[in-house]
Amino acid sequence: MSNDAKKYQDELQSILKKAQNAMQELKDSIEEEMKVVENQPQPNLSEKKVFFSFSFFKIDPKWRWMADLAKEESAKEVENVIKKSNVKFRSYSTLGLRDDVEFLFWFASESLEEIQEVVSKIYITVFGKYISPTHVYLSNTRPSIYAKGSKGHGWLAGEEQKKYVIVYPFTKTREWYLLPVQERQQMMDEHIQIGKKYPQVILNTTYSFGIHDADFMLAFETDDLHAFQNLIMELRETKVSLYVKIDTPMIVGVKKDIIPLITSLG
Repeated sequence: MSNDAKKYQDELQSILKKAQNAMQELKDSIEEEMKVVENQPQPNLSEKKVFFSFSFFKIDPKWRWMADLAKEESAKEVENVIKKSNVKFRSYSTLGLRDDVEFLFWFASESLEEIQEVVSKIYITVFGKYISPTHVYLSNTRPSIYAKGSKGHGWLAGEEQKKYVIVYPFTKTREWYLLPVQERQQMMDEHIQIGKKYPQVILNTTYSFGIHDADFMLAFETDDLHAFQNLIMELRETKVSLYVKIDTPMIVGVKKDIIPLITSLG
């Protein structure tokens, strides 16, 4: 074999080897990406648009005259209505904490009609004849404008229910929305960093624009009310607080399942 032919053959083998190595790297890369995709969590409710209804009620004093056994049976009736619905649900007692509400039913669903249906069925129960709504707030989930890479809403992202929830409507001034986006983002970055100092406080931010009176509904969940209070006090000192128009009523609820909640009302 001539020198030129041998040189050509060596170059060809070198090219083939490089091509084989490149193909193997590509194959390894594809397999690695497939593993990542396979290990990704399944889509959950937090990735969908979900309506929240925060429904606060008071009990008619006549309820307290009912026999205890009748109250317990009535509580089981309400529990059964909720279990048979397609609506996600949490309940909290506000008994003794305010004079305008005694308990909270927090509903979540992709369908407004499903929320209405379960509320209607609750009113048909014996217990439903003795309750009146005092505050009802409607909102829905949306991706955060300012918190990039947010993992979603605490409850819908799979977080366990905490001992306390603090719920309130939140509206910013019109001046806030006239500020440049970059300036708003800078102020919100400060706001977000303070929130990160309190990992024991979980925030559910939902949007009420156009579907209720406020801009947002905020629901903070925590096992430590003192930590939440510290968070709020620190947030009062941020620049964003200059643009807060409404953040009341601020209602604290204590986690309580349906039956003990209803039987605790007297």
